[in-house]
Amino acid sequence: MILRQLFDHASSTYSYLLACERTREAVLIDCVYEQHTRDSALVRELGLTLACTLDTHCHADHVTGAWLMKAALGSQIGLSPTYLANNVDLPLREGQVIRFGDHSLEVRATPGHTAGCLSYVTAEHTMAFTGDALLVRGAGRTDFQQGDAHQLYRSIREQLFTLPDNCVVYPGHDYDGRTSSTIGEERIHNPRIGGGAREEDFVGYMENLGLPHPKQLAVAVPANLRAGEPEDGKAPRAPEWGPVITTYGGFKEIGPEWVARCRDDVHVLDVRTAAEFEGELGHLACAQLIPIEELRERVTEVNTTKPVVVVCQTGKRSAMATLILEMSGVVRCANLAGGMVRWRELGLPS
Repeated sequence: MILRQLFDHASSTYSYLLACERTREAVLIDCVYEQHTRDSALVRELGLTLACTLDTHCHADHVTGAWLMKAALGSQIGLSPTYLANNVDLPLREGQVIRFGDHSLEVRATPGHTAGCLSYVTAEHTMAFTGDALLVRGAGRTDFQQGDAHQLYRSIREQLFTLPDNCVVYPGHDYDGRTSSTIGEERIHNPRIGGGAREEDFVGYMENLGLPHPKQLAVAVPANLRAGEPEDGKAPRAPEWGPVITTYGGFKEIGPEWVARCRDDVHVLDVRTAAEFEGELGHLACAQLIPIEELRERVTEVNTTKPVVVVCQTGKRSAMATLILEMSGVVRCANLAGGMVRWRELGLPS
């Protein structure tokens, strides 16, 4: 099974992309609205079909990216029906099984952090995606959204600590950079509920955390009750000048076929050396040559009255050049995917 753990720095949220290697069918757990471009790029680059997004609960510290994923990729949205949220396609309850290719996730109800918290456990009981119910050496706060420390104690004890010791715990958050743990570790070492802690101990600990409410609470909860749909029902606008995509590596790219069709609508900037420019791969008609080593000092020479398409041999130097342009204030720019090598392979004119 393919597994990718993704991180949002602003909210310290972990998202998880799981996929079947054979069928390429995938699910995405706890995606973040602001990370939609990154996450959808990863789905695309790995050649996956996103079947559904699964939220472990109605988050209070970030807005889910579930609606954006559905709008972009057609994936279904899964969440506990406890929240009565809009736009939910899969109302998930205890004992349901979510299948993706040769793999599946078992839904376990783990309320307590909020009233509708769910955890997702692989069929082999080797991995548990615990949201905010069980964290690495911690547990989710229980002081808002119908939280209940007594209920969370029972959820962890009965639904999670009954899993095998070597079952890997993948939490919904971590604020200290810890990425995972195991059920066995948490059963022994978790300072809130491990080591034989009794219910009274756990409840006393949780009810005296004294934490401030999440900064995004007033924004996140209403948005998440719409599965992340903006109030105006509109997705963020993509660049209008061409079919630009952002890669998982964070670079803006545009396909050579489109550039060949719309050559007069863009300004081509070639960042190779002069020898390469006149070499075997040739160059695009009317391309401006500024070697990448000189670009920072000569950026004002670039014609920005049209969108700028940057090219090199294979698209690596030109990707770096787009960042240089962006840092210099050039908004409409993109890397020519595959560079001149790909251009020639497609038989496009040079």
